[in-house]
Amino acid sequence: MARGVRKSIEEKIADKQEVIGALEERVRKEKEELQELVHEQRMARLESLEELIDDSNLSLEEVAEILKRHIDNAGDGAA
Repeated sequence: MARGVRKSIEEKIADKQEVIGALEERVRKEKEELQELVHEQRMARLESLEELIDDSNLSLEEVAEILKRHIDNAGDGAA
């Protein structure tokens, strides 16, 4: 049974380079989409935090001080 015409090594290299180029482009696009999703997630978290602060009737400075004290106390317990 006859096999078709065999590709030269140069053709095989060119084919692999084309495949790799397409994969690199796909990875680049996927990374961009991932960054967009991470940004969306971060914005959603910030919006939730903003709502919590607004609902607390505390100033941003008061919330920051409470969080700082909480972090400092958590560090004391870990030591």
